Amino acid sequence: MKDTISLIETDLIDDKIQKILRQTSYTQEKAREKLQEYNYDEIQVIKSYFGISEKKEGVIKSVNQEIYKQLRSKLNSNMRDYQERVDRGEVKKIV
Repeated sequence: MKDTISLIETDLIDDKIQKILRQTSYTQEKAREKLQEYNYDEIQVIKSYFGISEKKEGVIKSVNQEIYKQLRSKLNSNMRDYQERVDRGEVKKIV
């Protein structure tokens, strides 16, 4: 278990609680509890209320990896579109 110490001014806590109250339907007590739970980060409290999770993307290590990732993505989407057209019968057969 990590022990962390954070210093927050009480005036800032009241401001943060007011922000949470304006954006959510929490009571003042519930907002204070959630604020403590999320280490006094009002943005995280509001995001958790609306069910917004943190976006996590794969780490690209080089420019070449990013280029090939985008190429694969584009080719996959084109092949998927082509297969859908074949399934619908919109593609003419070349003999």
